[in-house]
Amino acid sequence: MKFPYALSDFGTLIQDGYFYQDRTDRIPQLEEAGRQLIFIRPRRFGKSLLLSMLEHYYDVNRADQFDNLFGHLAIGCHPTPRHNQYFIMKWDFSLVKAQGDIKDIEAALYRHVNDRIIRFQHTYADRLPVPIAIEPTNAVSSWESALTAIAETPYPLYLLIDEYDNFANEVLVTGRRREFYEGLLYGEGVLKTLFKAVKGSTRGMDRVFITGVSPIVLSDMTSGYNVGEDIYLKAGFNDLCGFTEPEIAAVLQGLAADGGPWSPAEALDLMRTFYKLSSPV
Repeated sequence: MKFPYALSDFGTLIQDGYFYQDRTDRIPQLEEAGRQLIFIRPRRFGKSLLLSMLEHYYDVNRADQFDNLFGHLAIGCHPTPRHNQYFIMKWDFSLVKAQGDIKDIEAALYRHVNDRIIRFQHTYADRLPVPIAIEPTNAVSSWESALTAIAETPYPLYLLIDEYDNFANEVLVTGRRREFYEGLLYGEGVLKTLFKAVKGSTRGMDRVFITGVSPIVLSDMTSGYNVGEDIYLKAGFNDLCGFTEPEIAAVLQGLAADGGPWSPAEALDLMRTFYKLSSPV
């Protein structure tokens, strides 16, 4: 049994035979939950892998991979009509440096968003009828140009945002000045402005899935992004990421078949001591 430590690419995980705890049965629930979803969990909980799974499921460019990636999983038996029907764009704010002053952070954020839009344009070049204009100093303008191009195609956009609050939280926990944080989120702060642009996207974009570690930043943005559906406290999504105790027990039983000087019961007791294990609510 191969365990994918620090591996968050769904395609690599499946194709190389790593262990995967199937969560694809939740895809229909996610589609019913809303068009703009917010899912909060601590770090190292598998949020990036969840987004990667959604990326592979919905990406129009991966339609020919569907059976190989999902055929043996729950959703492979009962796929939704939306599978492989979307353009995918992914922003990962854990890659945005929170160093320097407000202008430096703003430039880093815009640079990341622009880089992802450029990657998007390369990925779907044969499907986009018009070019996307990249504005180096204003990624909101680049975003609007991308939406205009997307609206000319039959494919809607699914925007995935990973660790949406990473660099804003870093500004707080590293002892930076309070005005830096407020400069990002209050008034016409760059992060609030960017999320207002996402919120106001009525042409081209159809769905958004946002992950993070805390709801604080979204709360501080107030009207900047108040259209998201919070699903992180809903019982039906408690185990959308991570593992439950019965799932861990089943894996331990499988490993025990190889023998060795240990028992599944002892290993589970040890995990109860050092980790908080729980059954699904």
